[in-house]
Amino acid sequence: MSSFKEIYERIQQATSCRTQMRLAEALGIRQSSISDAKRRNSVPGDWYMKLFENFGLNPDWLKYGQGPMYLRTEQGYVAQDAPSAAGDAGVQSSDMIKSIICTFYDMPCRYDADGPQPELIPLGQIAVPAAFMADTWRVIRMNGDNMRQSVLPGAFFGVSRVSDVITSGAIYALFMPGEGLVLRRIFLNNAEDVCLLRSESPGFPETRLSPDLLQQRLLGRVVWTLQEL
Repeated sequence: MSSFKEIYERIQQATSCRTQMRLAEALGIRQSSISDAKRRNSVPGDWYMKLFENFGLNPDWLKYGQGPMYLRTEQGYVAQDAPSAAGDAGVQSSDMIKSIICTFYDMPCRYDADGPQPELIPLGQIAVPAAFMADTWRVIRMNGDNMRQSVLPGAFFGVSRVSDVITSGAIYALFMPGEGLVLRRIFLNNAEDVCLLRSESPGFPETRLSPDLLQQRLLGRVVWTLQEL
C-alpha cells in the first residue's frame, strides 16, 4: 500500500480539497484527525468509504494508484480512468472543471444587535467549481424573495468574507436584528456618512447604517450565485 503522503496527494488531485480544513469538512472529521493520520503514516479505513460515498472514488486507486479513479458518476456506477499525464492533464487542472464539496448554510439565525455575529447553521453539502471557493468564503442558500431580481428563492450564493472596502451598488450579506442573515444592495452616501441598504422588493423599506455599524454586522459580499432561471 502507498504511504500516507502518496494517498493524500491522490485525494487532493481527485477532490480539489487543497487544505486540511477543506478535506476535514468533506470527510466530516476534525482537522486534527488528518494530522494524526499523517503522523501515523496511515489512512483510516473509513476515509475510503466516505471518499467513495461523497466523490465516487475508487478505494484501490487511492491505496495503490491502480485502476480507474472513479467508480461512480451522477448517472450511476461507471468506471472512469484517471486523467492521463498528457492529454487530459491540462483540462483536469482547470478550476472551472474541478469541483469541491463544501458545506452550505441557512440564513435564519438569532442575532442580537449588541452581540457578536452568530454561528451560521449548516444545512448540507454541495459541489461547486473550485474557482468559486476560497478558505474565507461561505456558501448560503437563499431564504426569501426580497432580492428576486438578482437572487431567486432557494438559490445558492457565495459570500466573500473579505470585504473591508464596500463597493457601492453591490449585494452584501449582513446580520439584522429580528431577521438573521439578509441580503441587501449597499449604496454609499458619503455626503451624510451613512450606508443605504436596499432590497429589490417594495415591501422592504430602505435601512440606513453608519459605516462602523455596517462593518460590525457585515458577513461579506455576494460574489456568485447558482440558480435556475
